[in-house]
Amino acid sequence: MSGRADSPGVRVPPPALYMLGVLGGYALNRRWPLPLGDSAFVQVLAWGLTAAAVALAVSGVRTFRRSRTSIVPIRPATALVIAGPYRFTRNPMYVAMAVLTIALGLFMSTWWPIVLLVPVLLIVQVFVIVPEEQYLRRRFGDDYTRYTRQVRRWV
Repeated sequence: MSGRADSPGVRVPPPALYMLGVLGGYALNRRWPLPLGDSAFVQVLAWGLTAAAVALAVSGVRTFRRSRTSIVPIRPATALVIAGPYRFTRNPMYVAMAVLTIALGLFMSTWWPIVLLVPVLLIVQVFVIVPEEQYLRRRFGDDYTRYTRQVRRWV
């Protein structure tokens, strides 16, 4: 396999896309406030979502490490990871980043990061997940196709 064919060809690190949504939300809120409210419930919810996001992300990373394959989407996949959180979602790390984005919006008491999460998820879907899935289908063939029939892309 050539170097290009042996990677998904993702050009922007997915965490950077989510971070742009959060930073964009912060900037928009400074100019055009879109308050969410700052109740104790909102803060408790933010902490709960943060804990869930961290747990999901850590579980995903550990599962990749146990499988001895890279989490970096520009590197070749050496194993098809279908254990751990990958039994429930094909993209637990992206789900974790989405949940963390919501939590950060709650911590900032603004809807903006949550609103911007919609275009971020569309960008991740088109420019990260679709190329990754095409790559994994080329790399792992029928095993990956069976996996996609059993496990949802998101949740």
